[in-house]
Order: sequence, then C-alpha cells, then structure tokens
Amino acid sequence: MDNNQPIIVKRISRKAAGHHGGSWKIAFADFATAMMAFFLVMWLMVSATPEQLQSISGYFNDPIGFTEGGSPFAIDLGGSPTLAPQRTLNERDEVPMPQIDAETIEALAESIEQAQLDLLLQELQNKIDVDPVLQRFKDQILLEITVDGLRIQIVDAENRPMFASGSPRLQPYFEEILLGLSDVISRVPKKISISGHTDGQPFLGRSGYGNWELSTERANAARRTLLVAGYPESQVARVVGYADSALFDRRDPLNPVNRRIDIVVLNKRAEDQMLDAVSPVSENTAADEASELPASTLVPPLSTAPAVPAAPAQIAPPDNAPAAAQGAARDNRPLNLFESEVPLQRLREP
Repeated sequence: MDNNQPIIVKRISRKAAGHHGGSWKIAFADFATAMMAFFLVMWLMVSATPEQLQSISGYFNDPIGFTEGGSPFAIDLGGSPTLAPQRTLNERDEVPMPQIDAETIEALAESIEQAQLDLLLQELQNKIDVDPVLQRFKDQILLEITVDGLRIQIVDAENRPMFASGSPRLQPYFEEILLGLSDVISRVPKKISISGHTDGQPFLGRSGYGNWELSTERANAARRTLLVAGYPESQVARVVGYADSALFDRRDPLNPVNRRIDIVVLNKRAEDQMLDAVSPVSENTAADEASELPASTLVPPLSTAPAVPAAPAQIAPPDNAPAAAQGAARDNRPLNLFESEVPLQRLREP
C-alpha cells in the first residue's frame, strides 16, 4: 500500500540582531564623565571668589590674549606658581583675629586638661580590667579625680600588705602593680606626687625611727620602682611621707586601708602651687618687699649713746721690721676661730 502523506520540512532562520555588543558601556562612561565634569564646574563656581570668577570669564572670552589674571592658569587653587605676586588670584582681605582674654584662655586650658585626666582615668580602668596581674588586685587600687588631679591610691589588705611589716621593702606583687600602671601614667606629660601613709599603730622597732620616717621611705621606694619601670625622673615633683596624719578611715586608725601609697597626677594649678611653695625668695623679690615697708622700719632709730669713733686702719709692718712689731701686728688681727693657726692662749684670754 502506497503512503501518500506529504513530507513537511520546517526551516528555522536565525538572525544576528539578538546581542548588541558592548557599545552601551562606552556611552555610559561618556555620560558619567560628563556628569563628573558638570559637578566639578558647579563646585568651582560655588567655591570661587568673585575675583576668580572674573578671571575665569576673561580667560574664556579671550583665551589667547588673556593677561588680567596674573597667572597662565584659568583657575588658581593655590598650588600653581604665581608670576605676579602683587596680583595673585588668591588675595583676600585679612580677617582680624578675635581677641581672647587671659581668663578665657585659662578656662579653655583647664577644660582640655580635665579631659586629658578623664581619658587617663578611663585608660587606667581599662588596663586594670584587662591585665590579669592587675585584675587580682583591683580591690586595692582606687582611682578618683580630685581638685589636684588624678589620684591613684594603692591600699593594704588585711592578708595582703604592700610592704614587709615595719619595713620599706616592697612585696613582689606590689612591684607588679606599679610596673603595670607606670606605662599608662607616663603617657601624660605631667608631674606626679608620691606620698606614703601608715596606720595609727606607733612604730616601736628602733629608737629614733617612727611612722614619719617609715612612710617617707616607703614613698621613696615606690618612686624608685617607677623609675625602674621607665617612668621619667623629671616628672616626679614630690615624694613625701604623712605617717598617720591623713588617715583613710578616721573611725578606725588601725584599719589596713590606712597603710597606702598615693600617686597624684598633678594638674597645672596644683603643680604651680607646689612650685611656688618650695621656690626660694630671690634677692630682687626681697628688695621689692623691703621697698614696700614703712620708712620707720627701713631706717633704724637714732641712738642716744655717744658715737664710737672708728678704729684706725691697721697697717701691716714691713717684712724687715723687728720681730716684736710683727708679733704686735699679728695680735691686733681679728680673731677667726676657723683658722688653725690661732694661738690657744688667745682663745682663753678674757
């Protein structure tokens, strides 16, 4: 049987118009460049002074014959060389500086200094919380801001004293505390005051030695430990011992917390007061103070006793004079107890 069904052939034609290539990227890059140039021009228009705008306008009106700007560059932002210093494009009227009085400057300096001390307090607290060595003794380290600056108090515990009993010898863990705190304190270029304190128990270890000597030696031992840790010696302003005159716990003079070492990072006011208290009075200052006294104080009252005539000047005899004359001249010399050649019989004469 013959198959009379027609044969159908399907032909699919493919066109190459489906992909446009990368030409759109070039167009987009041109657009982005144009937008950047546009915003750059807008920024220059806003930031330029009227003189600069006038120079730019003159340049674009006559780029070849432009000579009004004093510079071959249309826009002078300060970095290009200037050909005419007397006609610079960046010339502006000088703005007068505001006058600030001394009190305002001092108040501003105190506020900056207070911020430094607050930051130092925070850094010390973070150091104590992070350092595993300091973390064990965090209950014995007290930090606070006072009128004199930042005070760091390291106090004794009942079962953990900082020093050997009745001795300025530091315990090893107290040395570790000072070594751990010294690097943070030294970051602030300020002077410190170190003071030692004892409790109310009188020291009976040896004759002529008491709590005053013990507290002073302990403060000095803390100073030496800080210097070993690398703390600058020039930043140590004072080392002093207070014995039991400034108790931490006044209700209980025998409380272990009374035995402590205070390290105060001094502010400028406290440092100036300390220097003024210990600085000697100069001769000029003494003369100025004397000039302010009343005349009755400067000029002594006249005495009613008859005036004593001045003794005649002693003339040394020549070397070839008789020995008796030379001996008489030596006897008339003023007596000096510090000269070894003074005759003993002259000291005994009435």
